[in-house]
Amino acid sequence: MSHLFPFLDWNYIDGEWIHLVWAAIAVMGLLVVLEVRSRGAMASFLSPVMQRRLTAQPTLARTAGKLALIFLSLLCGIGAIMRPQAPGETEVSDVATTSADVLFVLDVSRSMLAEDAPPNRLARAKAEIGELAGKLEEARVGLIAFAGRAASVCPLTPDKSFFRTVLATVDTRSAGRGGSKIGEAIKAGVRAFPPGPGAKLMVLITDGDDQDPYTQDAAKIARDAGVKIVAIGLGSEQGSEITLVDPQTGAKSKLMHDGKPVISKLDGKALEKVALATEGVYVPAGTSAVDLKGILETHVLPIVRDAGSALRYVKVERFQWFVLASLAFLFAGLWVGARER
Repeated sequence: MSHLFPFLDWNYIDGEWIHLVWAAIAVMGLLVVLEVRSRGAMASFLSPVMQRRLTAQPTLARTAGKLALIFLSLLCGIGAIMRPQAPGETEVSDVATTSADVLFVLDVSRSMLAEDAPPNRLARAKAEIGELAGKLEEARVGLIAFAGRAASVCPLTPDKSFFRTVLATVDTRSAGRGGSKIGEAIKAGVRAFPPGPGAKLMVLITDGDDQDPYTQDAAKIARDAGVKIVAIGLGSEQGSEITLVDPQTGAKSKLMHDGKPVISKLDGKALEKVALATEGVYVPAGTSAVDLKGILETHVLPIVRDAGSALRYVKVERFQWFVLASLAFLFAGLWVGARER
């Protein structure tokens, strides 16, 4: 029997849908009842001779054939829903088994207003983040702003448009407290990632002007949680004055302390230690344009691809044959049941 009907030996992944056969039988019973009632109503008005002369009526054999073909069409449709698999046939599939999350951790302290990376460090960082996020098509992205404290301004989301909308609103007031504590931001970032497997990447963008004595401890916490850090350092290592802009008048002034302008310097060595502690990488962007393409291809994408995309063998599904058979029986039923004068 299996030689004539090999699909009887196939494996059906969703075999529980077989119970839809009862629904198909009920539908066919309803169609039979309607057909009988239609013929009975016609017979009450016209004699068999007048019916043949005045109406287009298919023969009883054609009607029975139409109903049988429709029933076979329903059965094949149910077979397709059951997801049949041919035994012994497999194919190689590239399946992403886990997710990839990229969390941007942005320094919004006032030192990021230094204009050594024009127009200033913060504006440059926001532009780079927006462009990087747009290239991460398959990953979820999130944003944490930090200064003296860390604030989650955008949870991890696949919606890049929403992410860019939130990013545009970030400024030096987003963290709510002055200063610059990178360790606090890293710990907040670790808490933002969901538990379980998957690539977890933290892109830290800052000038490295750190006031947190526990930053290295925070980096070890990130490492233990499976989070890798790509640290991008913005600004000049020689130092730059911080320019403040009055939001009301647009007037510019220098940030002063004890009568002297505050100088902010990029601390690349500290950022490098943080990145290496998590088996990540430090990118010294400095005051020049950031090589986004290089960062993306060399440092970000390899980590995202490690989310678990792997080759595995899967059994071949043969639902296509059932779909084709269902359509063939349906069209055949419509043709057989076509009325003849």
